[in-house]
Amino acid sequence: MDTKNPNKKYRTTPEYAEYQRENFWASNEGKVPPFNTDPAKLEELAKERLSQNGWLYASSNAGQSYTHTANRQAFYRRRIIPRMLVDTNKRDTRAEIWGHKVSAPIGFAPIGINKIYHPQGELPVAKVAKELNLPYCLSTAGSQPIEAVAEANGEGPRFFQLYMPHDDELTISLLTRAHDSGFSACILTVDTWQLGWRHDDVQTSNYAFYHGIGADLGLSDPVFQKRLREDGIDPKTMPNEAGAKWIDNVWHGRAHSWEKIPWLIKTWKEISGGKPFAIKGIQDVSDAQKAVEVGVDGIVVSNHAGRQVDGACASLDALERIVDAVGDKTYIMFDSGVRGASDVFKALAIGAKFVFVGRLWVWGLSIMGDHGVRHVMKSLLADFDILLNVAGFQNIGQIDRSALEVYPPGYPLLPQTSKL
Repeated sequence: MDTKNPNKKYRTTPEYAEYQRENFWASNEGKVPPFNTDPAKLEELAKERLSQNGWLYASSNAGQSYTHTANRQAFYRRRIIPRMLVDTNKRDTRAEIWGHKVSAPIGFAPIGINKIYHPQGELPVAKVAKELNLPYCLSTAGSQPIEAVAEANGEGPRFFQLYMPHDDELTISLLTRAHDSGFSACILTVDTWQLGWRHDDVQTSNYAFYHGIGADLGLSDPVFQKRLREDGIDPKTMPNEAGAKWIDNVWHGRAHSWEKIPWLIKTWKEISGGKPFAIKGIQDVSDAQKAVEVGVDGIVVSNHAGRQVDGACASLDALERIVDAVGDKTYIMFDSGVRGASDVFKALAIGAKFVFVGRLWVWGLSIMGDHGVRHVMKSLLADFDILLNVAGFQNIGQIDRSALEVYPPGYPLLPQTSKL
């Protein structure tokens, strides 16, 4: 908290721990911190600010939320073992992903239809990601054109998350636009050909694309515009039909198989000049092994934060098995259920090289736009920086399984008091 801490001269990244001091000092200058970043309180405030449909879409999980519950339990079963009298004055949160030197091993997970959370959609999020030098992932279901998001992100590291259509010409167009706009990796999501059954969304007809909202990424694509003309759909006078046609090309309900992946990898590599390709949504060891066999550059172990398969295994448990099987063969990343710095630490300790967060920044975006995203993510960075300090770690390379004690797996039914 001492701004003259000698730690500064050893660091390649800002001393994010000072954000704590900044908030403690705020009242002396007639200021208050923007809002409480405790995950439960963050969720409550976002619920107050969002429309009913915005809230339901962001918070809904598949079925009875059992997978979401399993995700949180898996974090709880693992406990950090602090180490004392380590010279953490010489510490740094820096990380590297696919050649990008970034502030921490933390990135913005791809989340679609940001316009239901804020009128500017993905633009404030991409802007803050650049400011903080954290990787930003744009979803194919994004609600702004690829090019506009790239402009907002400036020189920031950014990746394009692909939901692959069954229209190869459209897939090639999306990947070409992404590459031309400076997106330096393609991450294919394989667990969402169709949305899982989410009771609240179904009950309220809560599908923004079918109501003319959020299809801007698709509507700005030249190949998709050709498809609209072929079907006689004018997006200006028929926004619902245009939005439906777009998302029906993306979450189409028609599964792809492993046979398609070599074509996609080859296509992206040719378009991008060999930039990284990863698969997101892997939970089974045999799938991880198959991904390595077909030549991926990375895997994101994820169960879509419990939004796809109800009653599935915890993403953190899957991470442990997958790291043991292929951790030395490809770049392993993680998401699902991350709510704070200790969760990031635990995923790294198990063997993930990088961790993506989603709902936390969505709540921040919903509450206060770019200011909200910035506050949430700077708070997470400060929390992580402080955690290294008080737990006795100088850098992320020192975090391994010896830093954890692990309790036996168990999935007792917990009261559903919160969707967090």
